[in-house]
Amino acid sequence: MRDFRLRAAIVLACLPVALGASAAPDVTVQGSDPFQSFIEQLRSQALAQGVTPGTVNAVLPTLYFSQRVVDLDRAQPGGPPNSPIPKFAPYAAQHVDTARINRGRAKYQSLLPLLQRVETETGVPEAIMIAIWGHETNYGAYTGDFDLANSLATLAYEGRRRSLFTTEFIATLKLIDAGFPREKLKGSWAGATGYPQFLPSTYLRYGRDGDGDGRADIWSSEADALASIAKYFEASGWRRGQPWGVKAYVPDSLDRSQFETRLTASRCPRVFGRHSQWKTLAEWKAQGVIPTESKGIRDSDLATLLEPDGPGATAYLLTGNYRVILEYNCSNFYALSVGLLADEVER
Repeated sequence: MRDFRLRAAIVLACLPVALGASAAPDVTVQGSDPFQSFIEQLRSQALAQGVTPGTVNAVLPTLYFSQRVVDLDRAQPGGPPNSPIPKFAPYAAQHVDTARINRGRAKYQSLLPLLQRVETETGVPEAIMIAIWGHETNYGAYTGDFDLANSLATLAYEGRRRSLFTTEFIATLKLIDAGFPREKLKGSWAGATGYPQFLPSTYLRYGRDGDGDGRADIWSSEADALASIAKYFEASGWRRGQPWGVKAYVPDSLDRSQFETRLTASRCPRVFGRHSQWKTLAEWKAQGVIPTESKGIRDSDLATLLEPDGPGATAYLLTGNYRVILEYNCSNFYALSVGLLADEVER
């Protein structure tokens, strides 16, 4: 995730699948001319992209329009651009909780030889792999139960992100062609699947065999899922040996207006707009902004300042590797929680 159709979708794909609790049930309209006509368009596109006729003929006749998936798509949380941002502390308490930390530590210890090997190969820290897995599916406890092919076909037909979901639908057919049975290809309503909650096209790019059996199975193999997460981070530009960030003390006297960013991000502007300008750690120290932990950040390293709950609350100095976490899910709350969970797991 740089191949960015991907980020537009990963934020979507990582939304809680539990939103479906109060949604309308599926409505089968298999005889609907508009839907079936669209499915025939998908047939020609899939065949043109190399999907075998056998897979196309087996899957397309079974597809139906799912009103439930559309309802979930339209019910995504999020307010107007200038709506108040909630506090980070309650989110952190929910996502970096004792149970998740303890489960992460147990997984870390049981998989340590694998994690060490993958870190050596990619430079991605062992604990970061574990923290992503923990955040996405609570270490595989829940990966979603929506049929990928049907959900993605529905979302492609619905049309608001037709190009994106058509790509993901065809990628799902390619997974079936590769030998993954359709009943295994379950996930969130938006198409995120497996232990790492990859979109199908993300799997095709970054799925890796971590256990040496010759197959990258992110639905059943913990080793494959962790190796795939690491490959994604490596491809996204993770810098070996650099931490994601560090908690920092910020003096009351700091004139924050001097350090406001002058840039407008092309994607996720509200997320990146909360970050300060880039300064070296030495420059931050000269302003009285001091790391409160020793995590290997050098004085020459660049960092941005983020105070998610405003002045007087916990502040963070964030390196370029934090931006790599944002590639997985463009949310400051998500990325901070991944970093904090990783820190706790490896303590």
